[in-house]
Amino acid sequence: MLYYSTGKKAPAASLKEAVTKGLAPDGGLYMPEQIVHLGDDFFRRMYDLDLQEIALEVAAHFLGGDVPVGDLKRMVYDTLNFPIPLVHINDNLYSLELFHGPTMAFKDVGARFMARLLEYFTHRDGKELNVLVATSGDTGSAVANGFYKVPGIRVFVLYPKELVSVVQEKQFTTLGENITAIEVAGTFDDCHAMVKQAFADDELNRRMKLTSANSINWARLMPQSFYYFWGVARMGRNASDIVCAVPSGNFGNLCAGLIAKRLGLPVARFIAATNINDVVPQYLQSGSFHPRPSVATIANAMDVGNPGNFARILDLYNGSHADISHDVEGFVCTDEQIRATIREVYTRHNYLTDPHGATGYRALKYYTDSHPAKTGFFIGTAHPAKFTEVVENVIGEDLALPHNLQRFASGKKQTVEMSATFNALKDFFM
Repeated sequence: MLYYSTGKKAPAASLKEAVTKGLAPDGGLYMPEQIVHLGDDFFRRMYDLDLQEIALEVAAHFLGGDVPVGDLKRMVYDTLNFPIPLVHINDNLYSLELFHGPTMAFKDVGARFMARLLEYFTHRDGKELNVLVATSGDTGSAVANGFYKVPGIRVFVLYPKELVSVVQEKQFTTLGENITAIEVAGTFDDCHAMVKQAFADDELNRRMKLTSANSINWARLMPQSFYYFWGVARMGRNASDIVCAVPSGNFGNLCAGLIAKRLGLPVARFIAATNINDVVPQYLQSGSFHPRPSVATIANAMDVGNPGNFARILDLYNGSHADISHDVEGFVCTDEQIRATIREVYTRHNYLTDPHGATGYRALKYYTDSHPAKTGFFIGTAHPAKFTEVVENVIGEDLALPHNLQRFASGKKQTVEMSATFNALKDFFM
């Protein structure tokens, strides 16, 4: 399958070109030329398949013409070697828990799959690949651990100084080896802009073979569609009018869900749940998209003022505000509402969420309260112990660190400090 740029000014690319470049030469994001319905037979069988079987069929639908099925199967089964349970919270609300992987965040799925796909291509090339990634928290840890010690690949993680949680920072600043953490004196938007400028710089690209591991890379975004099929399958054959609430920052996760819907996934509506960085909910209301500087919140992974994947969503719907609004509605949470939701869900239902999951729960509950015939799940994006500072303060209890997080606690932080300018990044590489 060929891939085109959302910028519409770059030549079509093969899968290998799209994922090893990350960003198209015109600055656009790669999208597959065709998104074809998976077929009624798949949806009849889906409820009887396990997670890996579902993921393999979806992966083969996109990549089967470019990667042999045997290699693709190894990638899928190696990526998804941890459970993704659907947990009943109360009444018609469920949580799809995506935080049981190595770094205890939903991004383990996309990052691990991408690492294996890039290793597949670089192994055949014999050329070193440099992965640049900007993170507001969990992306950095998932990517760093997914690529840790992968031969032929170096990873550079840019993150905003003092704007990620202590646990998140430990997960990608203590690894060493082929992982370099760059501590930027700025915001996530600054880090994201620096990465995009690096891809656009001809001199730097002649010197280094660069790609991105943010969800702007198709190899990161595509596998995130796997778990939407799994979530719907776990809801059961008799579930109808399913609604899915997605905590959203850079909007790769929601975009993957909308791609799954285009493939035929029976989700009636998606809810884009954000913190006060609400440029997309504002777009859904007004039809006008106005990026702005991000504001720091307790749900830091969603502190994004110019979400990169929104271009893909616009492209998927041919720029139609009416069509996007038909499938998606926005929901905004303040820090006070996030804290109140964590406390309420824990007190009433004995279920603990992190700040991001709390936005998903609150959005879903608000929607189902006014649409009682609907049932749905929200995406549980991260383990609450990754945000101990916030969660412990809210519930008044200490949290025990799971083993997957304990193993980073004693590691020594190793970072490169940098100003929030592309010139500083380029000087570092040159």
